[in-house]
Amino acid sequence: MELALIIVLILVVLGVVGYVIGLYNGLQRKRIAAKQAWSDIDVQLKRRHDLIPNLVNTVKGYASHERETLESVIEARNQAANAGDSVAQQAEKENMLTQTLGKLFALAEAYPDLKANQNFMQLQEELTSTENKIGFARQHYNRSVGQFNESTKVFPSNIVANMFNFTRMEFFEIEDPSHRETPQVQF
Repeated sequence: MELALIIVLILVVLGVVGYVIGLYNGLQRKRIAAKQAWSDIDVQLKRRHDLIPNLVNTVKGYASHERETLESVIEARNQAANAGDSVAQQAEKENMLTQTLGKLFALAEAYPDLKANQNFMQLQEELTSTENKIGFARQHYNRSVGQFNESTKVFPSNIVANMFNFTRMEFFEIEDPSHRETPQVQF
């Protein structure tokens, strides 16, 4: 009888250990997926940062007296490129860059020759394409982070998350409500 009880206890312990290992591995997979999704965003942000100097140089040829706007775009780009490891810091700097790029494109409206410039149009198209890719990558990242964060909060995986110090990950969010508005296109 005692041998049967010991065998049952060993099987129960092994079952619990196996279950905890499964939860731990699931949390690890979700964290890795979120980090990979962040890497996808980072690739697109670097592409965006690489396009901006070419765009500024093209605009500079037509609107060199608009120095303040051009310098603010370069400054915002440099800050975004060196934002650090925090998702919140990166999001804040990228939001500032988006605002200054908006000013740059508004400036281009005042220069018909610039708007007709093939190089400017191509760079603008590449930047627009990159912005779309950033948006899709951000959606994927936020979805992955949401799944990971949910797993750290629901029972019983929250117990394993607390035991092994799995902490909540940050979403990549647009903080400025004006960026959430749909731009108005007028002809």
